[in-house]
Amino acid sequence: MKYIALLLLTSAMIENSHFLGAQGLEAVDLNSAWMDKIRELAPDEPEVKPAKVPSLLVFTLSTGYQHWVVPHTTAVLEVLSAKTGAFVMDQSADIQVFEDLKGYDAVLLNNNCSADERRDLFWDELGNNKDLTDNERERKAADLEKNLIEYVKHGGGLMVIHGGIVMQNNSPEFSKMVGGSFDYHPVQQEITVNLVEPGHTLVKAFEGQPLIHVDEPYFFNRAYFDYDFRPLLSMDASTLDSLKEEVENPVIYVSWIKRYGKGRVFYVSPSHNAQSFEDPRLLKYYLDGLQYITGDLNCDDTPLKQ
Repeated sequence: MKYIALLLLTSAMIENSHFLGAQGLEAVDLNSAWMDKIRELAPDEPEVKPAKVPSLLVFTLSTGYQHWVVPHTTAVLEVLSAKTGAFVMDQSADIQVFEDLKGYDAVLLNNNCSADERRDLFWDELGNNKDLTDNERERKAADLEKNLIEYVKHGGGLMVIHGGIVMQNNSPEFSKMVGGSFDYHPVQQEITVNLVEPGHTLVKAFEGQPLIHVDEPYFFNRAYFDYDFRPLLSMDASTLDSLKEEVENPVIYVSWIKRYGKGRVFYVSPSHNAQSFEDPRLLKYYLDGLQYITGDLNCDDTPLKQ
């Protein structure tokens, strides 16, 4: 199965201490025992049976910080696909997939951190092609970003997991599409993630209770403050350690849904650690969010700020 290859990748990552945050949880072995646990915890069926099974592209490349949870997240998605039949998926770490996305109903960005300063993953990766001039590299990177933006604007679905928001972090239009940009995070710590609207369809998985887990508490900037999204999960900044600065509003949204043109977007910051997936509620939340972006699960996505 595909997760065997992911297991080998994870083992190599674990050997490199760069992938273990000093304050974070230790990396979990992506082995058959862990996969069996996730299979047992995953929902048996989707919230909505799709009339036509949608096709999902899972993009896994990072050019900046490498989150050790990336292969685990992809493996979780494979379990959800196989067990529920809610979607089928392809996985790629090749930016050329953004040349033509017409074959997919939705794209999922799995912790695609770009490098420092420029914060443009396409630009970073195209730097490996020494045949490109700087101008060609600039145009090509802009074209690939535009392809993704136009894809969503014209009806494609987009799910962005945790560090995936950093992929094009300095791009105003990418920020507008996703609902914000990454600012910073304090040290990893136990976070109580609250339900913004306990009766909302997409937080049904949590059964009215908060999610308490160890994570990087992400703070956001740029388009985030337009509040052009329907918030689903939040955290209370006043309860966190090691903040860079005091925040005027302690309620920080860490997951939301929104419309972008004809497309649907789902951002979910939880989680930086694979241990969080051992809570079956988070597995169902991911699946329900996926069904939202593919158009199978309808719910209220009216923006917070109208």
